[in-house]
Amino acid sequence: MTSPLRSIRSRLTIGALAVVAIALIAGSFAAVQVLRATLTESVAAAVQQDVDTISAQLERGPGRVDAIDDDVLVLLQGPGDDHDGERDDDDSGAPGADQVNDEDARALPVLRNDHVQRVEVDGESYLAAGEETERGTLTVARPLDGVDEAVSASAALLAVAVPLVLGLVGLVMWVVATRALAPVERLRRQVDAIDATGLDRRVDATRDDELGALAHTMNRMLDRLEQSQITQRRFVSDASHELRSPLATIRQHAELATAHPEASSLPALSRVVLDEGERMQELVEGLLLLARLDEGRDAPTAPTDVDDIALAEVQRLRGMGISVDARGIGPGRVVGSAALLARAARNLVDNAARHAREQVAIRVFEQGDRVLLQVEDDGTGIPAAERERIFDRFVRLDEARARDAGGSGLGLAIVREIALAHGGTVTASDGTSGGALMTLSLPRSAEA
Repeated sequence: MTSPLRSIRSRLTIGALAVVAIALIAGSFAAVQVLRATLTESVAAAVQQDVDTISAQLERGPGRVDAIDDDVLVLLQGPGDDHDGERDDDDSGAPGADQVNDEDARALPVLRNDHVQRVEVDGESYLAAGEETERGTLTVARPLDGVDEAVSASAALLAVAVPLVLGLVGLVMWVVATRALAPVERLRRQVDAIDATGLDRRVDATRDDELGALAHTMNRMLDRLEQSQITQRRFVSDASHELRSPLATIRQHAELATAHPEASSLPALSRVVLDEGERMQELVEGLLLLARLDEGRDAPTAPTDVDDIALAEVQRLRGMGISVDARGIGPGRVVGSAALLARAARNLVDNAARHAREQVAIRVFEQGDRVLLQVEDDGTGIPAAERERIFDRFVRLDEARARDAGGSGLGLAIVREIALAHGGTVTASDGTSGGALMTLSLPRSAEA
């Protein structure tokens, strides 16, 4: 059972929340900073304007200064004033200085340039700027409490809004992920319901999207599994039948010799046991070889001369008294297992020898990047409709012929598996003499 926190839905939701949270937090921080900078620049511009306005009024001569905002601090320090704005000499004061100096303004630092600075007055923040005038040094300051309040309000609003947005995004992502993964869960339940006894069942593949493509892929996999199971069952059934036949023959002769000793002899019983035992041994070896080939076990490979294998088969057939035409054997080298290729050649030659009337022809030649081994007999040939089926396991075209003449039905199947293991093919066609022509095609060695 998958942990809820490890599910795709949870990971999608958490991932989306993490991305959105980072974006919102970074955006909120940037927005607050931009708001603070904008409002601060606005206050700075107002301070500059206040300095220019008051300076112009002072330069026009004595008189009262026009009214300005109550929260603006203005300090005019004349040549004879100390930092507290008190005159040392009443005769040297600047006329009208008492009109711009107030008690709060006396705490302002004296600024002699128009560069706006941040200052502290009685624990509060101000933006201040100064200018030298004919009546003294003018300093003007505006408070930043409005900026701080606006920034604080915006930060508080974002502190509430960001979690709400994250909760909404998480809910939406959870619902969307749940709806998007619902077909996956249905597909999983359908596949989970298919067992070894129900490989004929298929999953719903009606969707026209990625899940539909996945369903089609799984159905093709089920097709292969079903076909493999059918082949395996047929293989086991055929193998059981093939093994039961020689065992039954041995048992029948043994029972006959036991019940009626006069009707049989020890040499005859021995001959039957040896012949059927040889058949069983050949069948078991063929089954084991096919099993290894089915498992894909790699046999040792090396450069192998196919013409040497063919010439060995020519000598073997001639030793059995069978006429062989070996004039078509030429050089041909491949990379593969010499033992498996020799087994394939022997199976082709034995098949041709069983069906030949007078002669078997063996050829080896190169054709492009392939090496072809051809074995032809002058028998009755193979019907076109059966030329593919003969390479299936336990297939005999003439079911009425004797088992000892027809072989085990695994020879050509082994040839095909060996060819596939070497990247080659094997085909059946009509020979020049009217019989069957078997062609084993293998990749030519790069060293050839």
